[in-house]
Order: sequence, then C-alpha cells, then structure tokens
Amino acid sequence: MQRSVLCLAAALVATGGLAISGRGAKQSAMMADAAQAFLGTLKPEQRARAVFSFQDAERLNYHFTPVPRKGVPLKEMDETQRKAALDLLRVSVSKSGFEKAGVVRELEVILRSVEQGRGPMRDPELYFFSVFGEPSASGTWGWRYEGHHCALNWTVVRGKAVASSPQFYGSNPAEVRVDVANAPGRGTRVLAAEEDLARQLLQSLTDEQRRIAILDPKAPADILTRENARVTMLEDKGLPYSRLEGDQKKLFNRLIEEYARRQPADLAKERLSKIRRAGMDEIKFAWMGSTDRNMGHYYRVQGKTFLIEYDNTQNNANHIHAVWRDFAGDWGLDLLAMHYRAEPHRVAAK
Repeated sequence: MQRSVLCLAAALVATGGLAISGRGAKQSAMMADAAQAFLGTLKPEQRARAVFSFQDAERLNYHFTPVPRKGVPLKEMDETQRKAALDLLRVSVSKSGFEKAGVVRELEVILRSVEQGRGPMRDPELYFFSVFGEPSASGTWGWRYEGHHCALNWTVVRGKAVASSPQFYGSNPAEVRVDVANAPGRGTRVLAAEEDLARQLLQSLTDEQRRIAILDPKAPADILTRENARVTMLEDKGLPYSRLEGDQKKLFNRLIEEYARRQPADLAKERLSKIRRAGMDEIKFAWMGSTDRNMGHYYRVQGKTFLIEYDNTQNNANHIHAVWRDFAGDWGLDLLAMHYRAEPHRVAAK
C-alpha cells in the first residue's frame, strides 16, 4: 500500500460520513490512558517496534491468519508489561469482547495438540500490540491488537470520536471436541451466539422468505472480503429487513447487536445508531451453503454502511471466520475525511 492514510482520508471527503461529536470522548480518554501506561512499561527496543506514525501504511495492514506480524507480542512481555497490554485491550472492548478474545487465544493450545507440528506455529502468546501516533485524550491516533483469528483495530480522531473496525474474531475449532490440558474444555463454542442466532432466524423463515434469503446451496470457502484493506458492498442480494415479521425482526436485531456489543457500550451504541440512521429496511440477510448444523455454511448481514460476514466451512465445518466491516469507516477513514474537510491539512504527494 503506497498511499498514506492521509491521502486515503482526503479521497473520502466526498463520501460524507459521521460528524465528529462528543460521543466516544470518555472511551477515547480511557484508551489513551491505558495506551500510555502500556507504552510506559516497554523497554526502548520494544517501544521502537510497538509504535508507528499515524500515517504509516502498517496501520491498514490487516490479517487474521497465522502470518508474521509487526508490533510487540505477549510472548516478549514480562508480567508488568503483559498486564498493561491486556488492560489496554480490556478498556477497548466490552466484557464479552474481552472474554471472546481470551478464548480465541487459548484455542491455539488445542490446535497445537491436534496438529502435532503439522500446521503453522500455534502459540497463544503470539498476539501483537501496535500503536499508531501518540495516544492522548485530545489527539488523533490508533492502535491494533492482532494474532491468529483475532484482528481488532481502533482509531481515535481528535479525542472525540472512535472508530472500531475492522473487527475480526475467528474460532478453530468452532466447537471443542477433544480434551487437552490447559485449554478450553470440551463443548466450548466461543462464537456460539453468532451461529445460533443466525440459524434461529433462518429456521423462522417461511418458504417464500427462504427462497430470497438462500443465495446458493454451496457456501464459499471463506468470507468474501478476505484480508482486504478496503472493502465495498458485496452483491446486494438477500432477504431485506422490511420483509421480516415481528419476532424475526427481533432475532435479526439481536444478531446485529451480538457483533456490535463486542465493543464498549458507547461505541456499540454509536454503531447501532449509525445503522439506524442509514435505514433498517434494506439491510439484507443472506445465507449460502447447507441449512443443516455441522455442514458448511455462510451468512452475511449487509446494509448501506456496514457488512457482517460469517463463514464456517473449513475443517469439516468446525472453523469459523466472522468479521464486521464499515465501508467508509474502517480505520476511521470517514471520521478523518470529515476532520480534514473541516480543518484542511496539507497532504504530501507520494
């Protein structure tokens, strides 16, 4: 990626977006304090690897597979540093978001035991912390928590608004079916609600509704947006919210809320408010693959501003990838665009 974040934000000015308001100010201040505390525990060499400029293209480097990463991993932290790092994560997500992230890490122990060295390196300590810019209660900065099956990103603009996507949680196995010492127990399903709510919605549909909702009897091999830094709307097909009945609408709302509420209350509220402002009626639920449990399946929830994708096809349909993307708002690009429109900055040519 050759263009700077500033160039990308400037290019988005014409798309509009959220006005920068006071919502999120309390959250951003808590995150800034926790980030400063974390950075204060690092040795100079660690800090040099953990901190990037806000304009660095690394900020938009997004992966949820087991690949080499930049930043400082838990594996290289002492007890004090580790506590400060996890405190930063804890204040940046909700209680359920933090618990899910912890179980995702612990599943690496399951994979290491099952694969016996036949797959990539599996290590629950290879989860990396990176900070972009200088954390402050009034500044513009960001940070990232990333490792296998967990890729979480936050951007703070002028200390007043917080963007919290891309947000990826995965689970392999989706359901633990073996007993492994010092690992999640048999029957653990870290993303159970994400599957069960969607399946309940699917089962509630009439035959006519299913004909609209089910796009293909075969599921794609993975989420369609993959690890793309920028995403646009997928094919605008599926069953719209306007075609659902009362209890079905409640299920649909609960499914969206399950993803939104991985973030702290203020950020979740802003996510849901943004969706409602854009209009609920044309948000579509689409399913691909088998309708039978334990067989490959995929669904998405897509509106004008956002996309939720879920895929469970790998490892005999026991391996979930699930993501929340904002079309203009990933990495806070919509907020940055509004900021630069209100207060023009000189954008360096590349």
